[in-house]
Amino acid sequence: MKLDKPVTGGPCWTELGTSDVAAAQRFYEGLFGWRAETDPRQEAGGYTVAHLGEAAVAALTPLYQEGQPVAWNVSFAVRDADAAAGQVTEAGGTVLVGPMDVFDVGRFAVAVDPTGAVFQLWQARSFPGAGVLSAPGALGWVELLTRAPERAVEFYTTVFGWSVNASEHYTQWGIDGDDFGGMLTMDDKFPHEVPAHWLPYFAVVDVDRMAADATEAGGTILMEPTSVPDGPRIAVLRDPQGAVFGVYRAADEK
Repeated sequence: MKLDKPVTGGPCWTELGTSDVAAAQRFYEGLFGWRAETDPRQEAGGYTVAHLGEAAVAALTPLYQEGQPVAWNVSFAVRDADAAAGQVTEAGGTVLVGPMDVFDVGRFAVAVDPTGAVFQLWQARSFPGAGVLSAPGALGWVELLTRAPERAVEFYTTVFGWSVNASEHYTQWGIDGDDFGGMLTMDDKFPHEVPAHWLPYFAVVDVDRMAADATEAGGTILMEPTSVPDGPRIAVLRDPQGAVFGVYRAADEK
């Protein structure tokens, strides 16, 4: 991910909806060195922001709705949440929540693309999103896993105007030449009950050490540390409450 700060159309924030915020906080603080602060206002619903130094990098929240899965969610920056929500609908997606104001910090909506992947729209006011991207411990890549890649390309290029860099095995999303994410086609290796979804990857210094640390802290390795040819070293992990996330170290980082 070449983006080091939020830009319009790109990923700007990631939130974990979890069944045990306190346990998740301990797990991710141990892995990434985050410092978590919970909004004390009752109307904030226990919203907890994780920081690296003084920079906000992610959030942890309780499960707000019955049936909500334990999962990481990805937000994309937009200039106008209402207009973007309209574009989502016109392109064949569905708006699940909002658009609605979040205090004075911004306006957001929750949507699902035509292939079944949930994502969020964020119109910044006082809060632009992550204070840092692509640094160790921060969001560094976002990946769409879907069973209908052609429909996904049609949808996201229409809604966000992303560029598409496709190869035989992988498709990358970009903005003005800066790739920030990719798309993986879900094949028979994925259980049928696993829906299309967005998967956040966090930058780390040592992927192998991070995978080992996650296991020692009660997590699970879903994909062992692997070096992508001419690409990063990556691993996919699951936290003790069941949320899946990735870690990576870019190939050009020594």
